[in-house]
Amino acid sequence: MDDLKTRYVRQMVLPDWGVPGQERIAHARVLIVGVGGLGGTASLYLAGAGVGTLLLNDFDRVDATNLHRQLLFGEDDIGQLKVESARTLLCGRNHSITIETLPERLAEDELHATVATVDLVVDASDNFPTRDLVNRACRQHRRPLVTGACIRYEGQLAVFDFRRPDSPCYTCLFPDCAAFEPLETCSVNGISGPVAGVIGSLQAQATLDILAGRPVPWAGVLLTFDARRGTFRRVRLARDPDCRTCGRG
Repeated sequence: MDDLKTRYVRQMVLPDWGVPGQERIAHARVLIVGVGGLGGTASLYLAGAGVGTLLLNDFDRVDATNLHRQLLFGEDDIGQLKVESARTLLCGRNHSITIETLPERLAEDELHATVATVDLVVDASDNFPTRDLVNRACRQHRRPLVTGACIRYEGQLAVFDFRRPDSPCYTCLFPDCAAFEPLETCSVNGISGPVAGVIGSLQAQATLDILAGRPVPWAGVLLTFDARRGTFRRVRLARDPDCRTCGRG
């Protein structure tokens, strides 16, 4: 523990963190769905902070078009499974943590089984059907969900603390996910690399706040970022009583 104290001393001296917070982080299991621009950035900070076990889920392989924003990967990784390249790099950054890989698209029952084994889920996926499935699994198993998205020069972060029965959910925010799916993709609309870095970093911060037992100012809030204007906007979310996921029906 003395070596670990030296490694993490700069974060352990922070208010509301200390040794107890670091111990909680060291024993935590976090599932990261999607290891691209968002998930890759978040995983770097979570590994650096000493999160005990990171489960990396992504079935994709590294492509040259990923490299401008997905900083886990280099030119030598092109064609490799993202989770395998990510595991190699992250283990090299921190030998005291465990990296597990799930290199496949998880079916709904598999996702539920995996979510049940972790303390928190970081959703860094790039499509609405996956976000919808992850949202429902986290709510059912009462696991906090830290979700992010980015496109063009815009990004957003939302945190749903399903340990609280009154928490809104992702479907409250986007009740008709299917309506957006054909329209918003990075391959069609483009993406500024640093925007992915900003949102992925915020996902990591929110995750560490929750794991360390610190106050969570992010819960039930949608935070949007516009790089063209250099602005953040914070909107309080309310639970929708008619939500198909968490409402009465």
